[in-house]
Amino acid sequence: MTTRREIVLALGAGVLAAALPAIAQGKIYRIGWLAYGRAMVGSRALDALRDGLRELGYSEGRNLDIIERWSDATREDSDRLALELVRLNPDLIVTTAAAVFSVVRAGAAMPVVFAFSGDPVVARLVDSLARPGRNFTGMSFLSLELVGKRMELLKEMLPGLKRVGVIANPQHPGQQSEFRAAQDAARKLGVAIDYFETKSVPELDAAFAGIAKARDEAIVVFPDALTMSMSKDVAEFSLKNRIPAISGWTHFVDSGNLLSYGPQFEVSFRHLATYVAKIFKGAKPADLPVELPSTFELVINMKTAKSLGIRIPQSILVRADRVIE
Repeated sequence: MTTRREIVLALGAGVLAAALPAIAQGKIYRIGWLAYGRAMVGSRALDALRDGLRELGYSEGRNLDIIERWSDATREDSDRLALELVRLNPDLIVTTAAAVFSVVRAGAAMPVVFAFSGDPVVARLVDSLARPGRNFTGMSFLSLELVGKRMELLKEMLPGLKRVGVIANPQHPGQQSEFRAAQDAARKLGVAIDYFETKSVPELDAAFAGIAKARDEAIVVFPDALTMSMSKDVAEFSLKNRIPAISGWTHFVDSGNLLSYGPQFEVSFRHLATYVAKIFKGAKPADLPVELPSTFELVINMKTAKSLGIRIPQSILVRADRVIE
């Protein structure tokens, strides 16, 4: 005969057994990822984000699903993929570079975390860095202090430097602030600047012609997705004309140019995971301040230095985080 106590215990055990799979599995968070430049820096960025999420307790196959979309960098392709992601309705979207504008145009209402090379306030992604005020937040790689430091590195390497050619994408949000910072730094160093707007390959060729005509002794490239996609073209011109070039992303140096000084991408994207985790736990993007990178790296291509006939001072070499032989 079955007692009342046995029935109660059996029912309790059944309820517990039914609940165990749900408890063990928990919620699976879905992240939409949209980026350019898989072959350039994109895959490294996503791997770093994965590492950061794993450290915070979120890993694929357990409680995380990442829906990857890689754009060919055209507006049409990026817009199509952004709309596709929005329709899949993930818990949030992580996006980089100008792909963030495709997410905006797709009408994303879910939280969006970005890694953006420009000024997100100028780009109207957020109301302010301290109080984004919308469903967008993340990190901006635009650090105006770095513009001056790159100029200082060139002057330290080439003490007689008098004239520099600046290549920049005028459509990059915050570019005017970068240019003013470059002018201020150049003025203090006694260096003149020739400015070349570059929105396409034909305009890059025109910039090269202008640099050669002006007899610029070095090149500064303001970093964004467009200019970095032209890194190999800059390297070819640099080597052919023996004019050293510096920018802010390591891809620039890996492509054959002389120097880069800027944010450590892997560190920045690993840190981006903290935004994702906070939002998963209930935080609103509107209340999460946009951050600037705090970890930087100096990379030198010694092979290029030898080809250019430039001796890198020991004072710069000892500060290098990576040297390409």
